[in-house]
Amino acid sequence: MADIDNSSPLEKKPLGVRPWLLFNSSGQSHILEAGKHAIMRRTGITGRDLRILDPDLSYPCTISGRERAIIFSVENIKAVIMAHEVLLLNSKDPAVAPFAEVLCEKILNHHDSIDPEEVGAEFGGENLDDRKRLPLEFVVLEACLEEACTWLDNEAVTLEEESYPALDELTSNISTLNMERVHQFKSRLIGITNRVQKVKDELERLLDDDDPMSKMYLTENQLQQQLQNYSAHEDQLDDKNNEVILSDVEYRTPADNLTENSEGSTRLGTDLLHTNHAQEQEFVDAASSVFSRKSQATYASSKRSDRSKRQSVKDLEMLLEAFFVRIDATLNGLSTLREYVDDTEDYINIMLDDKLNNMMEMVIKLMTATVALTCFMIVDSVLAINIHIDLFNDNEPPNKSFLWMICAGSFGTICIYIIAMWLYRYKGLLH
Repeated sequence: MADIDNSSPLEKKPLGVRPWLLFNSSGQSHILEAGKHAIMRRTGITGRDLRILDPDLSYPCTISGRERAIIFSVENIKAVIMAHEVLLLNSKDPAVAPFAEVLCEKILNHHDSIDPEEVGAEFGGENLDDRKRLPLEFVVLEACLEEACTWLDNEAVTLEEESYPALDELTSNISTLNMERVHQFKSRLIGITNRVQKVKDELERLLDDDDPMSKMYLTENQLQQQLQNYSAHEDQLDDKNNEVILSDVEYRTPADNLTENSEGSTRLGTDLLHTNHAQEQEFVDAASSVFSRKSQATYASSKRSDRSKRQSVKDLEMLLEAFFVRIDATLNGLSTLREYVDDTEDYINIMLDDKLNNMMEMVIKLMTATVALTCFMIVDSVLAINIHIDLFNDNEPPNKSFLWMICAGSFGTICIYIIAMWLYRYKGLLH
């Protein structure tokens, strides 16, 4: 794995210098302390791309191809993927350190699976269309996407395992503690859903357009650049050869081949004219042959490049589609959980509304009973005034009069309450 950084913590690093974990194509790795300008020169990316990779800044999910590198920024994985090496940022993060070991193993396995004869055939242009082995940049891209999708899957599964029992408990026991737990789960659910949605949108953006995917085939692009340089070099050599032939024909005259035989001068002059004409015709044929070979080579190279480009886009498209299906399944699981949370909230709201209605109905009944009792108390207060009436005549037993008053007041109170309840039901205020 990576070399251990033995630098003293008291040593101050230059401003803008960050530790990058560098992997080469053979699987070896070491810590590279470099500033942004050194990274830009090494990878060919811009300062804007480096800001996207900055872990201290909040940037959306990004998977973009550049001329010499692929910018990968998903979750905690910040990497610059090139054709022959990989730069991984924030490798000391506890969440990224296990991934660095996995990436090192994958690169090492990829290097061990390379056949030297196959590589020579590929760069010789004989096996460009039938490659079955993914290039290094796709192996690293697959490992990064695999790790990011695994993180999101694990968080989604953990959230589901914790949320469903809490939601079921809330439906059976509505309490402040259970509602607070569900609220926390809902906040986590929204955050994870947004992160998964960003990854899905980025993969969908790449799959909708072939140009961004073709830029990500770094090995093929470098190979095509080498072929173009080789073709340009051959064109220069052909141009020089054509100039030599033209100069040879222009400076060749019939007098160079004349002999001093005066008797056959006329015949020789005629033969020389035919000879020069034949040489000119041979030059034209040779030049036409050269141009024909160049055009055929250019056409074959262009056709081979187009086929290779379509094949590379197809390979990358299949790779991205696999992770798109996986991240879409994760998003569907989170959507199902979100629907379950919403249904639970609706059920809780219905139950709370029903309880509130019952409480309001109880309040109405109690207020009505209070009004009826108040009427009885008013009558009792009037009768309790110390005045001389027949009800308090000394000749009658006081207990009998008291009982008559209590019974009449209670009967009147009950009648008032029954009439009020009937009016409430008649008006639709109570069920």
